[in-house]
Amino acid sequence: MSKTGDAFSQIWRGAAEILVEDELRARLQESERTGTPLRVKAGFDPTAPDLHLGHTVLLNKMRHFQELGHQVMFLIGDFTGMIGDPSGKNATRPPLTREAVLENARTYQEQVFKILDPEKTEICFNSQWMNEVGAADMIRLASHWTVARMLERDDFAKRYAAQQPIAIHEFLYPLCQGYDSVCMRADVELGGTDQKFNLLVGRELQKHYGQRPQNVVMVPLLEGLDGVNKMSKSLGNYIGINEAPRDIFGKTMSVSDELMWRYFELLSFRSSAEIDALRAQVEAGGNPRDVKVSLAREFVARFHGEAAAEEAAAEFAARFRQGVLPEDMPEVQVALPAEGLLLTQVLKQAGLTGSTGEAMRMIEQGAVRVAGERVEDKALRFEGAQTLVMQVGKRRFARVKLTAG
Repeated sequence: MSKTGDAFSQIWRGAAEILVEDELRARLQESERTGTPLRVKAGFDPTAPDLHLGHTVLLNKMRHFQELGHQVMFLIGDFTGMIGDPSGKNATRPPLTREAVLENARTYQEQVFKILDPEKTEICFNSQWMNEVGAADMIRLASHWTVARMLERDDFAKRYAAQQPIAIHEFLYPLCQGYDSVCMRADVELGGTDQKFNLLVGRELQKHYGQRPQNVVMVPLLEGLDGVNKMSKSLGNYIGINEAPRDIFGKTMSVSDELMWRYFELLSFRSSAEIDALRAQVEAGGNPRDVKVSLAREFVARFHGEAAAEEAAAEFAARFRQGVLPEDMPEVQVALPAEGLLLTQVLKQAGLTGSTGEAMRMIEQGAVRVAGERVEDKALRFEGAQTLVMQVGKRRFARVKLTAG
């Protein structure tokens, strides 16, 4: 296989879609022939202070391009972050203050270099050019797109059909993101599958500005610990890269055996051949738990170092194989409605099970403990604020804070 073929295989690993594939292949060949690296852009709006493993799917893809010798541009959307991207939302998202955006941007810079090579990463802020855009320039930019085309975006179309309000500034977000690609002269833009519309706007705007349109590499949205919903801090199904080593290790061990392979594919730095060998090992009768331990160790080592990974692995073995609960554990908050919540509902909302059906099965199997006691009553209902340690199986646990809704 040629160098370009090898590179393309690496770029495809864990990707959901490439637009346009033939164009990108030609660009890689051209880059190889001329020795000119591609300019690869990925943007992050600093809407929260901490990154989680869902964000690192995109960071890993940036790392792949770095390893292939291309120029990676990590764009911090300090300007667009104050607009708020409504992608996937069914309501207008409240804008952030300038102070909050800048503080979050600072923490992003500290965290991304746990994955990216700082020597090969260009940090950009889109306020650098967007602050120079005047009213006339913004009107000129808006003239390159139509309302009809904007309503092709799925979330806008749904809200319009449902007669839900869409603020004019929300239409500006995709245009600003696309204009970033113009100003950065991006050859490739990376993004999640929920960003497809915005990424394609970048291609079209580059044509209007006389540039060669960027190619787009989209990565899937990572499922959270529940294996169902997108990893999200608001859902409590996340693994934060700044979390304590024991929490990263324990949460990784709580994922299902099936989801483990998804995490290997999208998050691990191991080669595809190594992952295939691990899968074959399990299929031949090996214990998937041992493979999961290696994944948990990899995550902790990446974010906290090898010594922390060793310590977390030893502590996990002591806590779970010897039946000892940790002194501190993940804490999640569950709001109680006036009528209270069944245990099955609490377990699902706390992220300890993927569904109420799974919670029911785990109770039937005697695998659920509340405050250290095995629970067999599937109709157990909680009313009133309280905090309880809940455990499902040997690996999933949480300090659940029940609050009155």
